[in-house]
Amino acid sequence: MNTTTQRDPKQYPTLRNLQFSPIKEGEEQYVVLWDPTGLSKEKLVLPLNYFFIIQHFDGEHSLQEIGGLYLKRFGEFLMPNKVEQLVTDLDQKLFLEGERAETARQQARSEYRQSPVRKAAFAGRSYEADGQKLRKQLDGFFASKEGPDFKPSENHGKTIKGLVAPAYDLKQAGPVYAWAYKELQEAEQPDLYIVLGTAYAGLESLFAVTDKDFETPLGVMSTDRPMVEQIRARMPEFFSEDLCHQAEHAIEFQLPFLQHLVGAKKPITIVPILTSFSAPSLRDETVRRPVERFLTGLREILLGSGRDYCVVAGAELAHLGMRYGDSAPPTDFSFHRSMQSDLEMLKPVEELKPEEFAAYIQKENDQRRISGFSPIYSLLRLIRPADKGQVLRYDRGITDQYNSTVTYASMAFF
Repeated sequence: MNTTTQRDPKQYPTLRNLQFSPIKEGEEQYVVLWDPTGLSKEKLVLPLNYFFIIQHFDGEHSLQEIGGLYLKRFGEFLMPNKVEQLVTDLDQKLFLEGERAETARQQARSEYRQSPVRKAAFAGRSYEADGQKLRKQLDGFFASKEGPDFKPSENHGKTIKGLVAPAYDLKQAGPVYAWAYKELQEAEQPDLYIVLGTAYAGLESLFAVTDKDFETPLGVMSTDRPMVEQIRARMPEFFSEDLCHQAEHAIEFQLPFLQHLVGAKKPITIVPILTSFSAPSLRDETVRRPVERFLTGLREILLGSGRDYCVVAGAELAHLGMRYGDSAPPTDFSFHRSMQSDLEMLKPVEELKPEEFAAYIQKENDQRRISGFSPIYSLLRLIRPADKGQVLRYDRGITDQYNSTVTYASMAFF
């Protein structure tokens, strides 16, 4: 019998799968929490002792037990009224699992499915919200000193099979995106794009397909309905978590480039797919089985269609620093060591060897938290026969005051 279902959620609170980041104000340290699914729009800044408390909100520890752990850690009693108020505040912000969060989730899912499009969630925040300004911004990424030069690509005129581009804020990583999309700009361009991205909030079903068209400041990017309906007919279980598309950025960040460089010249369609599984998890048969089912099924549908297509993976690589669970900020030495590891890790990607790519990360036990593993692995499994892949550019972004670092690369496959 599962006794946890009988526990009072007010006495055994369960924190939802939130993201957090350390911040500093003067000499004081805090942690800011937010919901990556977008179900809650709130942010919460907590002192470190309160962050210690909510780390035990796992549905297994009672408030009384947490009080005992708090006394042992800080040498002072945790006043019951304070922790009860914390639980109430978190519940009101939809940060806790429970009736309130589930009601909000059902309402959000209903609204998403009734909406005619998936609306742009990051326009005006991560890139320009005005269409004309966005086109200038995209052109600026290509022309910047960090962007690709103007020499013709050695792959000019060839049929492009796949791209890996960052999934990082365009205002910072735009020139690195441009290295990948320059190859698309000069290539023979298909009409169909399978766009993969990481579901950072996680997915129970490991993949989430949506049939929504995507709206951006450059117009509406149409989803390929016939292709999506074939996927739904064969594998309907991979549509159950389509709500996650509403708040995730990895696919949205690719679309302005596709619209500006290809869609302005001819009609194109996309198949938008979010995915979330780690390389170590592929050793688990309960993970491997649905991954095989989806990727084998989708590849058969794609090849059976007889259509040319390009697979685009929006993906980040390593996540280093306290924001991501390390005990200390990264140093220049640790970053350069990670860069060497990233480039070694991408060699089997260049060689189109998905299992060797997975094995490299498994050997590291994913200690560097390669969040883009699942879209890159999926790209390698879905891509049409290709001769090679190539790393075009590599860089990093700094995400907080403690030098927490995300690395990313652009790649092309012909």
